[in-house]
Amino acid sequence: MCGMKVDPATAEHSDDFAGSRFHFCSAHCLARFKADPARYLRPAAARDVVEVAAGTIWTCPMHPEIRQEGPGTCPICGMGLEPLEPELEEGPNPELIDMTRRFWTSAALALPLAVLAIAMELFGWQGLPMRVTQWLQFALATPVVLWCGWPFFERFWQSLRTRHLNMFTLIGLGVGVAYTYSVVATLAPGSFPPSLRTMDGLVPVYFEAAAMITALVLLGQVLELRARAATGSAIRALLGLAPKTARKVTGADQDEDVPLDQVQVGDLLRIRPGEKIPVDGVVVEGRSSVDEAMISGEPVPVEKTEGDRVTGATVNGTGSMVMRADRVGRDTMLSQIVRMVADAQRSRAPIQALADKVSGWFVPAVVLASIITFVAWSFLGPEPRTVHALVNAIAVLIIACPCALGLATPMSIMVGTGRGAQAGVLVKNAEALELTEKIDTLVIDKTGTLTVGKPRLVAVHPVAGMDEDTVLRLAAALERGSEHPLAAAMVEAAQEHGIAVPESADFASVTGKGVTGTVDDRPIALGNGALMDSLHIDSSALEDAADEHRSKGEGVMFVAVDGSLAGVLAVADPVKDGAAAAVAELRRSGIRVVMMTGDNRKTAEAVARRVGIDEVMADVLPARKQANVEELRRASRRVAMAGDGINDAPALAAADVGIAMGTGTDVAMESAAITLLKGDLGGIVRARHLSRATMRNIRQNLFFSFVFNAAGVPIAAGVLYPWFGLLLSPIIAGAAMAFSSVAVIGNSLRLRSVRL
Repeated sequence: MCGMKVDPATAEHSDDFAGSRFHFCSAHCLARFKADPARYLRPAAARDVVEVAAGTIWTCPMHPEIRQEGPGTCPICGMGLEPLEPELEEGPNPELIDMTRRFWTSAALALPLAVLAIAMELFGWQGLPMRVTQWLQFALATPVVLWCGWPFFERFWQSLRTRHLNMFTLIGLGVGVAYTYSVVATLAPGSFPPSLRTMDGLVPVYFEAAAMITALVLLGQVLELRARAATGSAIRALLGLAPKTARKVTGADQDEDVPLDQVQVGDLLRIRPGEKIPVDGVVVEGRSSVDEAMISGEPVPVEKTEGDRVTGATVNGTGSMVMRADRVGRDTMLSQIVRMVADAQRSRAPIQALADKVSGWFVPAVVLASIITFVAWSFLGPEPRTVHALVNAIAVLIIACPCALGLATPMSIMVGTGRGAQAGVLVKNAEALELTEKIDTLVIDKTGTLTVGKPRLVAVHPVAGMDEDTVLRLAAALERGSEHPLAAAMVEAAQEHGIAVPESADFASVTGKGVTGTVDDRPIALGNGALMDSLHIDSSALEDAADEHRSKGEGVMFVAVDGSLAGVLAVADPVKDGAAAAVAELRRSGIRVVMMTGDNRKTAEAVARRVGIDEVMADVLPARKQANVEELRRASRRVAMAGDGINDAPALAAADVGIAMGTGTDVAMESAAITLLKGDLGGIVRARHLSRATMRNIRQNLFFSFVFNAAGVPIAAGVLYPWFGLLLSPIIAGAAMAFSSVAVIGNSLRLRSVRL
């Protein structure tokens, strides 16, 4: 366990496993073994290997188009691949473990090498003969370059073979040239011209530069890998919401705890007080309140009874329920959210094309600049010219590594989309994140987006001789057979008032007008004014009350009993809390807000007034919604469309950015680029803030990367030497290159705490 040898005859700590007895030096090592015996019985080299399912697809976090079965390195940038599907228990990162091991080895050897080189530079060759010192440097540097730096040379060769020049091309050239030159100088100093040799006939070597550059690049890789792991914290937090087991009902009075991955569609699961709901499904027995803050962001628990849907990873309250599983595994809402976040983190923003274009010509340009530097110093530099030429050419190669440029956009996208997920804003791809800040027109659906989407009865006006309960009782009885949302509002209102709803008979639907039937052997009609007119029923006595409700955007239905008017019912779809404040915030930011709905103009305008929208498109059919969005785009508007229904899906897909309410239909969410889990317009404001913060962060990263490389190359080439006598050591260039990557990573990680 820890490397100590144990005498079985005297060992105080032992354990039996798989028919064998194992002995340990301490209780601590015994406890570690008991926690995972299989891991420690594997060969030591295999203990750090991540176990993934056969057939797992691996992809590059910076180039998501690269996909292959099994691990490896990206042929474009040389970065290590990672599994496509995120998992909660990721295990140790083999690349991070390997790079960390190589870094500490390189640091242990390169630091004394650097101290030795500095001492020789400051104090001359006293103490050790120069020849002995060179061989000592060779002994220290060779493991660093050839073992610690071997992954860089592999990626260097791959970049040449695939013709995708990248940062490892420059690192491989710089380190390889410095080390090869030093080896030849040590083994065959006589092969160099006399002008390069010292009085002892030896040639100065640069083993410390090759070793220190390798160590610094390894340090940058370790920091980068750790930062990439930090960007996945949002996904792991989401995955951690799901329980590990479910309590399956196996008999009349029998339950069994089973792993979550063994739950099948149709299984009955018991949810006890305080437990997390394991998968998506429907309540079939019992009632309770469920904390759905994970989905809605609201801290107020939601009552659940038979027939209500429940979502996996939400938390049950004090009641007990039995549910039927209907979405398990990859089909649950939580799994869909995780996949959406993971895909978004790997997607490429349009602004990345600029960095890609620059990187495409940058590496060849740097190699050319390095060659020009070598030639210029060889002919124009002071003696020893070749030494100066070599050192400056290597410094140009190292300081110009475009690693910071390659990280600038993907790191911000990774962190930004993760931060959005924590705030209930799921971004499907990086392009949507970039475009959201450019939106100047927002088209909003009414029902389910601005309003709750669940009508409620707000008023009952009976005629003289009738009471409210009787009118509501007869209307609810007739509507029990209807699936219309307004019918559900009346039945629900009757239940809330404790009114027993009787059965109806002879139910008939009159298209565009209402319904008719009999209740308690009395003919009942419920519908609009056109239905009353067709039945020759005078509704004028309640027209004033009906008009008052219509002016507020509320739906009106007349009730007739025995051929005479009995009352009028007013039904309203409440405006969502915070809708008016969100619209005001969006308008203050310069966005043109347009309501587009299939509802009638009077109702639409009433709702628009309540939320502060001036522009209304009413009586719009689903196909026309898409056409309206396309017309706005043709007028050079950047359009976002927010909706929740199947009828909104074409318009969501046609917009520059489609925004779906998480409380809406799956079709709408599939068509949209952004999903708001809470389903409120405040989520659009949060999405705008997220987009602005992320794009500002990307621009900062790109600016720093461009400026750093633009200033670093000429300084490394020695342009300051004629005036200031200043030359940039390859070691300093390596440190600066590592610093630029760390700066970009640190700036990107600031997005984790951005206020939305």
